[in-house]
Amino acid sequence: MHPLAPPLLSGSRRALARAITLAESTRPEHEQQAQALLAEVLPHAGNSLRVGLTGVPGVGKSTFIEALGLRLADAGHKVAVLAVDPSSPVSGGSIMGDKTRMPQLTVHPNAFIRPSPSSGSLGGVTRRTREAITLCEAAGYDVLLIETVGVGQSETQVAAMTDLFLLLTLPNAGDELQGIKRGIMELADLCVVNKADSDPAAANRAQSELNSALHLLTPRGARWQPRALQASALTGKGIAEVWDAAQEYRRTLGDALALRRQSQLLGWFDELLREAVWQRFLNAQNTDDLTARRREVQAGTLTPVQAVAALLGAAKSPTAGAGL
Repeated sequence: MHPLAPPLLSGSRRALARAITLAESTRPEHEQQAQALLAEVLPHAGNSLRVGLTGVPGVGKSTFIEALGLRLADAGHKVAVLAVDPSSPVSGGSIMGDKTRMPQLTVHPNAFIRPSPSSGSLGGVTRRTREAITLCEAAGYDVLLIETVGVGQSETQVAAMTDLFLLLTLPNAGDELQGIKRGIMELADLCVVNKADSDPAAANRAQSELNSALHLLTPRGARWQPRALQASALTGKGIAEVWDAAQEYRRTLGDALALRRQSQLLGWFDELLREAVWQRFLNAQNTDDLTARRREVQAGTLTPVQAVAALLGAAKSPTAGAGL
């Protein structure tokens, strides 16, 4: 048994932090240890509600998460926040410091906050976020709040690893509805007009227009009709209603959530397989040959399809692709 497994399963926050650090390491020996640990604790994971949160910078994601997290933690829930920060171009570390923006939640005994550098990952989600989710669940956390960078990246990665996808908007979102990407709106299970207290009239308009848009985007016959709510993380108004809606969502989907998670696991497997095959291909491929094909494509002497076929043909030859 991995030495971190017993304290992790008993709910030790220190063991959980060390386990996530191990999973985020790029050293081969650490990756092997992390996978062994994950295999041991996997049977104890899966008993949580995973909520993905996104929104443009300035919408108040961290303040909203702290308000929601404190309410849940005070009610006895164990809340884990996985906040993916933009990475420093110098050190590669987190630069926004989510812990400093959630001071009360950070010290709550029922909460665990883990800011992780995005390290350039598309979608604002680190490559190891899924492993961190598993480790948090194994440690007994029953509500997981996953915050993205929220800088216009593809949020499909967040939706692909959570149960409920929550989009935070501002009171003037109704006037700027055309500026919200349709793809994000289609992914949203809940929209929350945050900072509603700053302009109640604008918040009412935004909620109405968002509800209309969500109604049009939702396929007929869907088990859940996404909706827009209002909240103020600063005053706490509307936070309880957001959680009530999340609970209603969970009850409405029922067994469908389990099926969604199975599909997400297969998606994770496919993603890792593509990464592994690509890396193995690069390791086995002659670098000069790959560079030459790129130049031919760039010069227009080979089509991309022809270049790929040539590279794959070389990789399959006895001399070039023995390791593939």
